[in-house]
Amino acid sequence: MNYLSTRGAGAGERHTFSDILLGGLAKDGGLYLPAEYPRVTADELTRWRALPYADLAFEILSKFSDDIPAEDLRALTRKTYTAATYCHVRDGESAAQITPLKTLGVESGAPLSLLELSNGPTLAFKDMAMQLIGNLFEYALARHGETLNILGATSGDTGSAAEYAMRGKQGIRVFMLSPHKKMSAFQTAQMYSLQDPNIFNLAVEGVFDDCQDIVKAVSNDHAFKAKYKIGTVNSINWARVVAQVVYYFKGYFAATKSNDERVSFTVPSGNFGNVCAGHIARMMGLPIEKLVVATNENDVLDEFFRTGIYRVRKAAETYHTSSPSMDISKASNFERFVFDLLGRDPARVLQLFRDVEEKGGFDLAASGDFARVKEFGFVSGRSSHETRLDTIRDVFERYGTMIDTHTADGLKVAREHLQPGIPMIVLETAQPIKFGETIHEALLREPGRPAAFAGLESLPQRFEVLPANAQRVKDFIVAHTGE
Repeated sequence: MNYLSTRGAGAGERHTFSDILLGGLAKDGGLYLPAEYPRVTADELTRWRALPYADLAFEILSKFSDDIPAEDLRALTRKTYTAATYCHVRDGESAAQITPLKTLGVESGAPLSLLELSNGPTLAFKDMAMQLIGNLFEYALARHGETLNILGATSGDTGSAAEYAMRGKQGIRVFMLSPHKKMSAFQTAQMYSLQDPNIFNLAVEGVFDDCQDIVKAVSNDHAFKAKYKIGTVNSINWARVVAQVVYYFKGYFAATKSNDERVSFTVPSGNFGNVCAGHIARMMGLPIEKLVVATNENDVLDEFFRTGIYRVRKAAETYHTSSPSMDISKASNFERFVFDLLGRDPARVLQLFRDVEEKGGFDLAASGDFARVKEFGFVSGRSSHETRLDTIRDVFERYGTMIDTHTADGLKVAREHLQPGIPMIVLETAQPIKFGETIHEALLREPGRPAAFAGLESLPQRFEVLPANAQRVKDFIVAHTGE
């Protein structure tokens, strides 16, 4: 398996999974993708149906990481995906499934289900990939006697998932940027209450896109990146994307009885990483009918899939919403899909994303390229605070199930794309307790709180407030690496 950049630099060079594991952006600012997607055979699909989650993860990841010895990779997936790690919310049986499928009912002739992804340590789907990345990082660093300074950005859930996965890991420090005062109280406390000496929380005076831009700016300073051993856990990290491919296969198996059936997935989307994993699963041969992109009021992705226009919003145009993990107006993983959409033409990708930086976006509406979106199965929709509340109420009243705000965005949009006889699986994103204020507004009751998080918001918090300035972040890293 060889990897290449979406922007073409280093063409002809060999990059293995381990080569790109600890990094983020390629040297030309592009993102890594396999030179070609591995295909899954019908026999493999049949054999994989009965596998527990950890062994399914091994089978899929081994297709992308053939430079890691099989016995080591299997040990890592089995260490990661255990019922003990994924039993914070569900009962023992569901915890053993890791990602149980919850059937809601049949609507418009289509079975409608939730794929429960929020059973991990931080109660968000980000744990599904981040717990594995933590173990992969520690494994890779130990093999080479190296250290790593992780620089990340979060709009809510990525930060806590990364920090919980990396806390106490040998040779790893985490510097996590988040928009100051723009996360929920639970999300904020979950991150800032950590007192581990290898965890540093930086509250940036700005919006999430400012945080993400700083991460990219630091990553593009190759001398600084090399000297201070900067790595990333944001969804630009390939290992995180490919780890998420696994639960699309698991969800498909849970919703079907044979490989002749097709399913659709709806994915609440901000940075395009989660739904990008669905795209990769489909390219591998998983029988996916539609990939439904659900956005909130920050509808950059919905606008593109409706019109062909990708128009990045400025900070002043980015809404602070009740589904804050999707308050993103520059989807960093989107470039991976555009690369495939354009027939893997790196020169065109480079020009388009220069246009994003210089002109604020690009327009594919007039070209034949946009018409190909349908070939990849993508459709989209958006939600608002009012429809979010309505969906939370409706699902609770109709099915007795409490959902978080982002999952509500997904369900609202999923209902717009149901097809009779084709199961629709909505990817659950987080536990309702992470957005208790909005749940109370919708249902006039408090969401359940796992015992491990009792009194979380009252714990002492440790963080630093910094301006949205890449140099200030670099200075902080230098001051706290001890090098």
